[in-house]
Amino acid sequence: MTATDHSRILVTMAMRQEERGLLTGAGIPVLFTGLGKVNAATTLARHLAERRLAGSPPTLVVNFGTAGSPRFRTGAVVACRRFVQRDMDVSALGFPRGHTPYDDHGGELSFDPVFHELEDAVCGTGDSFETAGPALHCDVVDMEGYAMAKVCRLEGLPFGCAKYISDGADHAAATDWRDSLPRAAEAFLALHRRLLGDR
Repeated sequence: MTATDHSRILVTMAMRQEERGLLTGAGIPVLFTGLGKVNAATTLARHLAERRLAGSPPTLVVNFGTAGSPRFRTGAVVACRRFVQRDMDVSALGFPRGHTPYDDHGGELSFDPVFHELEDAVCGTGDSFETAGPALHCDVVDMEGYAMAKVCRLEGLPFGCAKYISDGADHAAATDWRDSLPRAAEAFLALHRRLLGDR
C-alpha cells in the first residue's frame, strides 16, 4: 500500500467508534465527519475544497459505516449505490416523501458500483437513530450516506458506500449497534484492502 493509493481514495466515517483504531492503525487516513447529515456534508465539502486547493483531490470517496436494516441480517455487509432522505417530508405541500422541493437531483441519488462483490442496497438517510422502521422505503437506514452522496454528486466525484448491518432498526437497535462495532471495524479494514488489491 503506497501513499499514492491512500491519497487516491478518501475514506470517510461518521465516528471513530466505528473503526476502533483498525484503519488508522493500519496507516489508512480516515475523515471523521461527525453524526448526521449537516456534519457529514459540511465536513466532507470543506475537506474536498482543501484538497482541491492543495492540488491533491481524491479520485474516489468511500464511506464506511454501520446501518440498521429491516431487510438484511445483522452482520451482513452491503453496498449502497442508491440514496434517499428518509426524513425529508414536504408531503403537506404535495411533494412525494423523500423529495426535496425544487431540487434538480430529485428524490434519489445513484452511483456506479464500487464494491462489486457486495449485494446492493438502497440507503435511507435521516437525522434520527431508527428504532421503529423507516417511513420511506429503503433497505438500510443511516444518518450520513445521502449527505455525502450529494456532496460527491455536486463535486463530480465517484462515491462508494459499504454498510455493516449492525441492527434491525427496531427496539433492540441501540444494544445491537454497540455489540456490532468490533466486527464492523474488521469488515471495513478487509474491504479497504480488497479495494486496493492488497490481500
